[in-house]
Amino acid sequence: MKRVVAVLILLTVCVGFSMAGDDGDKAAIKKVISEAYVDGLQNGGDLEKTKAGFDPTFNLLIQGQDGNLKRYAIKDWIAKAAERKNQHPEGPKVKTTVKFTNIDVTGTAAVARIELYKADKLIFTDYLSLYKFGEDWRIVSKIYFRH
Repeated sequence: MKRVVAVLILLTVCVGFSMAGDDGDKAAIKKVISEAYVDGLQNGGDLEKTKAGFDPTFNLLIQGQDGNLKRYAIKDWIAKAAERKNQHPEGPKVKTTVKFTNIDVTGTAAVARIELYKADKLIFTDYLSLYKFGEDWRIVSKIYFRH
């Protein structure tokens, strides 16, 4: 009986630690998406945080009207964001906001489903893939739907 109780206590502790880690990862994922993507690329924020939050091999995958996929590299996206920032240092008049609808984490891989809004109007649903590098999560790819 003592052995059963000890095993149950051990399992409870392990599950607790496992869930706490998942919550910590989800919080870190929300932070990198908010800072690097929403604040940085969408709202003219700190592009150094954008560079840190995206893997250099990142590609935005765009499905054209012809059904073919086109790739947009993060270095090109950051360059466009820098141009916009130089033209409008205060950022866009209407800021983009984010709603996290799902984050699924398995080990060092994750997928986030987010919705982007401007003036309370849904404009995009994004699916972001992330990997954990050491202690840091980075966005490695994106597909989306424009509403």
